[in-house]
Amino acid sequence: MSPRTTPRRRPVRLPATLAGAAAGALVAGLVAMPAHAESATDGPHRPIGTVARTVGDARFVPGPCPRTADPIPDLARARCGTLTVPENRSKPKGSDKPKGAEGADAHKAPDAHKAPDEHKAPDKPKEPRAHRGRTITLAVAIMPAESRTPAPDPIVWFAGGPGDDAVSEIPMALAGGLNRDRDVIFMSQRGTYSADPALTCPNIDEFNARALGLVSNAPSTGRLHVQATRTCRDRVDGLGADRSTYDDIESSADYEALRRTLGVRKWNVFGISYGTHLALNYMRLHPKGIRSVGIDGVLPPSLAGGAVTWKAAREGFDGLFKACAEQPACNTRYPNLKATFLRLVSELEADPITTTVTVPTQPEPVKVVLDGSNLVGWLTSATHVAAGVPRSLDELAHGNPQRIAEQLAGGKYSPQAIGRVAHGLVYGVFCRQWTPYESRADIIRGGRRAFPTFPRSMLANAPQLAWLHDDCRAWDVPPAPAWIRDVTRSDIPTLALSGGFDAQTAPSNGAYVARTLSRSHAVTVPYVAHVVFADSPCAQTITTSFFADPDAPDTRCLAGLQPPQFEIAP
Repeated sequence: MSPRTTPRRRPVRLPATLAGAAAGALVAGLVAMPAHAESATDGPHRPIGTVARTVGDARFVPGPCPRTADPIPDLARARCGTLTVPENRSKPKGSDKPKGAEGADAHKAPDAHKAPDEHKAPDKPKEPRAHRGRTITLAVAIMPAESRTPAPDPIVWFAGGPGDDAVSEIPMALAGGLNRDRDVIFMSQRGTYSADPALTCPNIDEFNARALGLVSNAPSTGRLHVQATRTCRDRVDGLGADRSTYDDIESSADYEALRRTLGVRKWNVFGISYGTHLALNYMRLHPKGIRSVGIDGVLPPSLAGGAVTWKAAREGFDGLFKACAEQPACNTRYPNLKATFLRLVSELEADPITTTVTVPTQPEPVKVVLDGSNLVGWLTSATHVAAGVPRSLDELAHGNPQRIAEQLAGGKYSPQAIGRVAHGLVYGVFCRQWTPYESRADIIRGGRRAFPTFPRSMLANAPQLAWLHDDCRAWDVPPAPAWIRDVTRSDIPTLALSGGFDAQTAPSNGAYVARTLSRSHAVTVPYVAHVVFADSPCAQTITTSFFADPDAPDTRCLAGLQPPQFEIAP
């Protein structure tokens, strides 16, 4: 059926954090910082990050802080430097496991990995000569503790994404008081914005913005999507990067190299969003140096992919709809909100609305095709601004799509959404660790379980993971060994945080990972969306109390939490 059209109206934008990109840091230059390279023999009591040190094939050197895409004034008091590591580490003969991965110990159950030949992945093709011996450089920034007597075990921050730059997330960490009693260490994961090489692909971000004007699930849209992925692949190859080395296995080894070169005996890990996925793998591969682990917005490597993303959307949406139904004013003004949403998705997938909206960064109005998939994608992010969701859906149900269209466009065309995500790492994780172990049919079944009424045309493209298998065929990397999909079994103290409105990583994922973590605490913070540490003072209190005493996090604040006051239209 032909698309409908509606007139334009002034934009109402979601916050930039909903743009689908991290506020990352580009390698655009360097700013001065007060640390100097020292010999490792100059004494054991120097602050972390002030001594140059080589351990094995890794070297840390103090130096300037990376210049960031957005100003981060706190970097002026950071201790910074770089870690240089091999891009492609050698592997022991006859093993799929990376060199340096540790065996079973007190932090890992003896059966944490299957026998190598039970799950043997196809042999990796011999790497091109140009990749042998190549090194990469990762930016490091250490924010000092506020306390004059900091604890000896720092916290290392694992960024979201995949593809976000950890340095860009310093403001979030400090706003939550994470450095109250401990230094907090940020390192740009391989491929990200302040690393060298930086495997960003602005062409993909620009296509994702333009794609708002296309029908989401049309085969022609899929072909353009894959074309953008191929262009990104060619850019990454042009940088000389080995696409097969940008994954959790090598990244975990990078972080272990950082710990050793900084001379840290034990540290604590805090990962958000995709950083939880990396943290759960790091716990299995390099457990000996870990005191405790906090994970927020949990994505288990054993489940990661399209099916669990559909499950997350259902759980997060249901949490929001339930909160409206339990608030008399919201339920009276917007009755049966869940049914309204489900009906709108099916109607719009069959008969999309086309409109134009004004975006501050664009000289001309931009086109938005509001179909079923775009509505689902909007709500996945709009759970962060839940108070306005019922009103926006009601306006759409009465023929006015502008609020939703403006928020979609405002996010995709935001400067924070362009050129900051490392798609070379994104596809490395997706195409080595996810798609080899989850078929397109698995994703469709997951979508059908979560949303039985959704049209089949939508189900292969889970929210924020459109055309995943097609893209991975174009990216063309060998699968990671199948043990990468095993559950993490550990007795490292772990805090698993989830948000009751989280539509990106299912709230139930926290309890799922806790089943095999014998010293874990699974906590759901109600009425908060993805990454509760970013938005909830209660979550921040729980997190900092956990790192102070990993066996007894303080969760008393949960009892006083209240749902948002939903906007009530006249």
